[in-house]
Amino acid sequence: MKLKIIKLALIKTIPVMAGYLVLGTGFGILMYNAGYGVLWTFSMSTLIYAGSMQYIGVGLLTGGASVITTAITTVMVNARHLFYSISMIDRYKDAGHYKPYMIFALTDETYSLLCDGNVPEEEDTDLYRFFVSLFNQSYWVTGSVIGCLLGSALPFSSKGIEFSMTALFVASFVEQWITMKNHIPACTGLLSTLLCLLIFGSERFLIPSMLLITLILTIFRGRLEDKE
Repeated sequence: MKLKIIKLALIKTIPVMAGYLVLGTGFGILMYNAGYGVLWTFSMSTLIYAGSMQYIGVGLLTGGASVITTAITTVMVNARHLFYSISMIDRYKDAGHYKPYMIFALTDETYSLLCDGNVPEEEDTDLYRFFVSLFNQSYWVTGSVIGCLLGSALPFSSKGIEFSMTALFVASFVEQWITMKNHIPACTGLLSTLLCLLIFGSERFLIPSMLLITLILTIFRGRLEDKE
């Protein structure tokens, strides 16, 4: 039974593997070019594991940012986790000893895989979610280490590598659009983000847009569930 669940989780995470190995490699190259070796790269991907924040973290490290600046930046960049993780409370509340790691490893892509309604309900769902989370992080860590090793062995220009995270978000959105019948949440996200971008500007739109999206989806939750 456990082997079956592990196989299901592995198959489910293959698309993320393709993205994370590439993105992790980009991060590893940035780390090496910034003067940090494999141990630093491995530690950041293992203990922080926050994709876009790790890319920003390279600049914070090289720029000598203070602890306060780093903390504020981290909260601002990862504030979206506070909003979408709320929908996972019921799913994770009885996860037992798996729960602490699953909370830590809830990235955008892992969330996308675990909230699409295709979790095998007849199986051990907590074990399934655990392995989905674990596989995804293993891809990221592996890609990061490979990138750092490649950076030390081959000359790479790191210009533009940070855009790879944006590319993965776009790919995840397209996949959700194709697989989900109800496009109201996606349209809500797009329109709310665009509105807040116009009002607050590119430096401050993230948190207001997440608040607006959460508010709209909460108000119309009943109608959305009826359409599923």
